Amino acid sequence: MPGKKNLRMKAARAALDMSQSDLAAAVGATRQTIGLIEAGGYNPTLNLCIAICKTLNVTLNDLFWEDE
Repeated sequence: MPGKKNLRMKAARAALDMSQSDLAAAVGATRQTIGLIEAGGYNPTLNLCIAICKTLNVTLNDLFWEDE
């Protein structure tokens, strides 16, 4: 079951003027993986979440915590 779109991650990436390919290269993932995370079609590992947050200068809460 796909999750919700991660628009916060997309916005944080765009704010740094990074493409999906740029972010993927920085965290050691594929562009397709970054695209799937943003589209809600892939649940990343904690290590990948941390790498993405460090690269985008945001916290895990900023990008991945969902307020119910």
